[in-house]
Amino acid sequence: MTYGSLPSNPFVAAGMIEDSRLFVGREDELQAIASRMTGAQPTSINIIGDQHIGKSSLLHHFWETWEQRVQDSSRFAVIYLSLRDGDCQTEIGFYEAVAQGLPNLVSGWQKWLNNALKAKSLNRQGFSDAIKQWKQQGKLPVICLDDFESLLKHPQEFDNGFYDNLRSLMDDNALMLVIASRKTLKIYGSEHRFVSGFFNIGHSLSLEELTTDDAIKLVRLSTGSVPVLSIDEQNCAQRWGKRHPYKLQLAGYYLVEARQRGKSVKWAKQQFDNQLADFQPKAKQWRWLRWVVWDLPVRLGSFTKFLGASVGEVTNWVMGIGILLMLVLVFAGVLHWNDVWDFVRDKLGIK
Repeated sequence: MTYGSLPSNPFVAAGMIEDSRLFVGREDELQAIASRMTGAQPTSINIIGDQHIGKSSLLHHFWETWEQRVQDSSRFAVIYLSLRDGDCQTEIGFYEAVAQGLPNLVSGWQKWLNNALKAKSLNRQGFSDAIKQWKQQGKLPVICLDDFESLLKHPQEFDNGFYDNLRSLMDDNALMLVIASRKTLKIYGSEHRFVSGFFNIGHSLSLEELTTDDAIKLVRLSTGSVPVLSIDEQNCAQRWGKRHPYKLQLAGYYLVEARQRGKSVKWAKQQFDNQLADFQPKAKQWRWLRWVVWDLPVRLGSFTKFLGASVGEVTNWVMGIGILLMLVLVFAGVLHWNDVWDFVRDKLGIK
């Protein structure tokens, strides 16, 4: 891949790192993906991590550098696909995006693809047959699927049959997937009530903060032979960002910008704090409140089902609120445990 000159500010404060020269660390994770490609049989893997932890950058970097990590690269074809793209909002669009991303390494592939696209016959069965052609010629497509959550927004397009088809190709060792998501596929399968075995991919890799050594390497990014940040600025970036990749990038970005604009370190810290406040999702900030006023009462209310009642979630919530308030009063010494039990029996009609 051909690159232009590096930017004067090499820190990426938002979005995916697309220039491999600016990517730092994650060697263990990159090697883990490569080893699953080259094992006795290819094993798909689910990369799990919070927002801004670097999932997209990891997948994109692997796609750019995979040939350096495996022996006999002619056996594989790796593509990167962001599922947020408009082309991937339908099942047919997904197949077309994958097909067009795969290089012309299989005999007759380009001719078949052109004919399929013209005839608009790239359906589920056609996709499956095409992928199996690669296996017959000893080649493995490896698809890095970013932003998996985007598929879940279109359940009518991507149903159990769609996922079963992918699982069948994986089980047949004809296809390997590297899937980035915030939660495990198993959790998503349960939340969205999918029954496909696709959601039981056994291998997952949790993406955490950087190692201390990699965090130091990150704040030492350079556009030449000398790090962009001074020693004092590097220390500031490490204090502000700790080992979180996004926070380190953000700190480095504003420290460089402050110098370029003739601003102070204090100004950089203010910009850093302001941007970081936007990074913290409101839902996450108030997650504890939701748990107290909704999740906990619902769970307490659901306990009535265990005792024999049949009530809806709203009734559960009301019931749970009552139980929760009574428990508070018990610990405050206002009520006795027997009062709580009498309340539950009365609501359930237990004599």
